[in-house]
Amino acid sequence: MKIALLGYGRMGKAIASIAVAKGHEIVLKLDAPTGNIDFNNADVAIDFSIPEAAFSNISQALINGVPVISGTTGWQEKKGEIIALCKKHKGSFLYASNFSLGVNLFFELNSKLAKLMQDFDYKVSITETHHTQKIDAPSGTAISLADQILPFSCNKDWVLDSNTRDSITINAKRENDVPGTHQVFYKSDIDEIEIKHTAKSRMGFAQGAVLAAEYIKDKQGVFTMKDVLFKQFRNLSVRPCGEQL
Repeated sequence: MKIALLGYGRMGKAIASIAVAKGHEIVLKLDAPTGNIDFNNADVAIDFSIPEAAFSNISQALINGVPVISGTTGWQEKKGEIIALCKKHKGSFLYASNFSLGVNLFFELNSKLAKLMQDFDYKVSITETHHTQKIDAPSGTAISLADQILPFSCNKDWVLDSNTRDSITINAKRENDVPGTHQVFYKSDIDEIEIKHTAKSRMGFAQGAVLAAEYIKDKQGVFTMKDVLFKQFRNLSVRPCGEQL
């Protein structure tokens, strides 16, 4: 598979390392925004750029008939336009706020816990911690967590770094060399429940991104990581220890 990397920062380099190790070829490394991308040799594009460049990058890929996945956050107000463009050109598009298998399992746990907690008097909040180079706040993963919780709560929306009665508070912290940590808290006057995911490196995100690119290469439509990892999310029965999903 020939891959165009739209964004060649830390994540782009991690993706390139894993892709090459799996036998794929990197045919384009774009490390700065540009108005004219050459997709002639690409089978698929992977966008981990910046919010200001993501919409243009994804649009150009779709117009050129190249399947594209994106993990760039901070541009989602235009996601509807991208979906319409994908359908118009009969293309393939997959966006995820987080490509890590562990985080996507965490999403499933978060959704189930939110449903369980809806009848109990707990105040829910989210804390996300990332490296100081991360531009947007809160993280796309934290927003996804909040969006999963909202239908099961009396909260109307989420707010950043502010404690209000009818909103889910998302606290965003920036520290040196933190790939990504997400915590969901349910607090009452007498106790506290917490679920937490801690990324140890960027390699989990990169592995998921390559897996997603492999998945959409010959497909048409709009997809999510749940489509990619469908087998992991089927209704599970008791299996012998070690049996693979």
